[in-house]
Amino acid sequence: MDFGKLIARAKNLMLNAKDEWPAIAAEPATTASIYRDWILVLAAIGPIAGFIGMSLFGFTIMGVTVRSGVGIGLAQAIIGYGFALGFVFVMALVIDALAGTFGGEKNPLQALKTAAYASTAAWLFGIVQLLPALSLLALVGIGWSIYLLYIGLPHTMKCPQDRAGGYTAAVAVIWFILSLILGAIIGVMFAAGKVGGAAFSFAGANGDSAEVTVDADSALGGLAAWGKEMEKAGTQMEAAEKSGDAQAQADAMGQMMGTLMGGGGKVEALEPSVLKGFLPDTLGGMPRTSFSAERNAAMGMQISEAKASFGDGGGRSLELEIIDMGSAKGLMGLASWAMVEKDQETSSGYERVRNEGGRMVHEQWNQDSNWGEYGLIVGQRFSVKVSGNGVDMDTIKGALGDIDIDAIEALKDQGVQKG
Repeated sequence: MDFGKLIARAKNLMLNAKDEWPAIAAEPATTASIYRDWILVLAAIGPIAGFIGMSLFGFTIMGVTVRSGVGIGLAQAIIGYGFALGFVFVMALVIDALAGTFGGEKNPLQALKTAAYASTAAWLFGIVQLLPALSLLALVGIGWSIYLLYIGLPHTMKCPQDRAGGYTAAVAVIWFILSLILGAIIGVMFAAGKVGGAAFSFAGANGDSAEVTVDADSALGGLAAWGKEMEKAGTQMEAAEKSGDAQAQADAMGQMMGTLMGGGGKVEALEPSVLKGFLPDTLGGMPRTSFSAERNAAMGMQISEAKASFGDGGGRSLELEIIDMGSAKGLMGLASWAMVEKDQETSSGYERVRNEGGRMVHEQWNQDSNWGEYGLIVGQRFSVKVSGNGVDMDTIKGALGDIDIDAIEALKDQGVQKG
């Protein structure tokens, strides 16, 4: 997988689509290569952003902070990602089926290119899910993708330019209807207590050239190294496709998704007892009043978490949460690519998201409720977070100093099985 090419193409599609579409239409490709080199990577970022935004950060409205549970949040991300991969293929079938109606040429491979590359803008704008309050901006990306579809159809599907508008409108309407139906299905799954979630927005990055040199120690450098592992899995997928063996193809796809999720290999989350060992007897000068530690799995993905409550019996309390993303370690690595920042102040408090020394930091304070939270993403694998009621932010930040963060980070490669 060539990340330099991916970055350059994403930029060119957004800024110079009229020149990029002819190149896309003309280049050789296979279903496997389109998924491997474009869809699998970009389709993951929206679910990652949604998971981090809702399960780790949450959002505050009228003084109330809403946050999804980590377990259900991870399940939503995984299910949403799987549905997104399938949705692109379904839209390719629609594009191919409508080609003749609008004077175009039916071609399943070109139709998949059309669905994949026209989705680029929507995927890029999906990054706003890291900050749930800005999620409506994703609509801009959807509109931009419709424009990309309009520009691309005459090149990939060979439809006359004067019929591209009608072709685009027909595809967009079906896209919208199928999205509503799929969203309703997933909503019913969620309401019934089953894992589920829709995630049809994605993210990427831009750059200046197809020739990109990156620092191996930088976030993009780590992403490039991860891409080499994806390339190995993609080679297996290509071989499986040529063999015609359905089981081999399924196994190869599973291997590729495992590589994507785990950042280069399978990851076994830490034993709950290991995380429990980081829960101190006192935090911020307050004794521990309760704790829990557990490891859960969903669709083969493992996460572990340990939580503890601390209080002085006089209305002052702290909560500590340590989460090992385990099998989703690769997703956390990809999240570091975004380097999102936020600095918002209101009459009732503030919220800040920043990167410090390679660690994503989330800080939030509400003076009306006298509640605050301070959390870190450590080693691109662990979430360590302290929240407090009836205490000031200095106390919350100071409490994090009672945790051996460096020792937690030193475990980032434990349980990682390289492929």
